[in-house]
Amino acid sequence: MAMLRGLLMRAFGRPKGLLGRLGGVLMARGNRDCAAWVTDLLAIERRDAVLEVGFGPGVGISLAAASAGRVAGIDPSPEMLAQSQARNADAIRSGRVDLRLGSVEALPFADNSFDKAFAVNSLQVWPDPLAGLREIRRVLRRGGRIALGFTPPSGQPKDGLTQTLKAAGFAYPKLAETDAFFCALATRP
Repeated sequence: MAMLRGLLMRAFGRPKGLLGRLGGVLMARGNRDCAAWVTDLLAIERRDAVLEVGFGPGVGISLAAASAGRVAGIDPSPEMLAQSQARNADAIRSGRVDLRLGSVEALPFADNSFDKAFAVNSLQVWPDPLAGLREIRRVLRRGGRIALGFTPPSGQPKDGLTQTLKAAGFAYPKLAETDAFFCALATRP
């Protein structure tokens, strides 16, 4: 069981090596619809600065960049950084997208930098979800919105998500659901 978990983490949780590159291809297909739904829930506008945490192969970055004025992303995987840079090369060259290697627990962005933030199928692999959410709260502007989206293969339970957002200092947490996905949303007071 531990070996299987290790393989799944190398492919999907913290993608690494050949298995991680293959995982990125699968994630690009498997997470696209959920990422589209999550970015729609955020109602991203041209004036918005948007952060994606755990951008993986960069599908969510592409979707956000189609609507936002500026998009930044952070991911701990060099393999995912490379895939996302390739997928978003034009937007990076134009200066609308900024992708960085790093961790949610230490975001390399100034306080109050973003209007909206999202993550798709990544919270469940963060070393310390509460610390990560507090860090996202730090970089969100007052009134900024967060959306945490999940597909069934993520293994993320719905129970406790809104309470975790509240414990991290967010207000008005709620859960949105479709037949295929669910998303926890909240606002920075």
